[in-house]
Amino acid sequence: MDLACCEMVCHYCHPYLDTTYYGSIIHISAMKKPQNNYAFIDGQNFFKSIQELEIELEVLEVELDLNEFRIHLMEKHAVNIAYYFIGYMPENIALYTALRKQGYELIFKEVAVHEDTIKGNVDVNLTLQSMIDIDNYGKAVIIASDGDYACLVEYLHSKGKFECLIACSRGGCSYLLRKLHNRIRIFYLDDIIRDLYMRKETS
Repeated sequence: MDLACCEMVCHYCHPYLDTTYYGSIIHISAMKKPQNNYAFIDGQNFFKSIQELEIELEVLEVELDLNEFRIHLMEKHAVNIAYYFIGYMPENIALYTALRKQGYELIFKEVAVHEDTIKGNVDVNLTLQSMIDIDNYGKAVIIASDGDYACLVEYLHSKGKFECLIACSRGGCSYLLRKLHNRIRIFYLDDIIRDLYMRKETS
């Protein structure tokens, strides 16, 4: 059996085997497993940024399709589970139902109402969940722009558990996150929206 046939047999039996040739000897390394990454989305930050970006991009009639964004997370960053952290309000049941259908796992935060101001910050919940699940995922995708997440990002990066940051807002992304750009990968939501739009237009 020649080397080409050997390679075909190896990859037929084990599609994730990595084979390297040394002369006439085939070296088979450990099996490469598909990535199993998790996304942690600050829903409050995310939703607000989407509204602002869609106003900016209104001239292009561009909107973010959350189902397409979920597919983007899977295809580009191997995200199998996407947590969406959001304050719970009964009048938003339709939104929650839609998000679940599009593949997001919702984690609710009880909101506080003070002088007609609704507060439902989810940073503590998001950070806690990322620690609870740290042994279950390969790497984490953090989707937020708040500087409060800088410590979490640095910790995950130091442990080899960080995939990338998707900043919800280019202009509103905290300096505490932006200053990490030499060490981590940072993507911006407006670029992703444009990319998804262009792919749709050319498909």
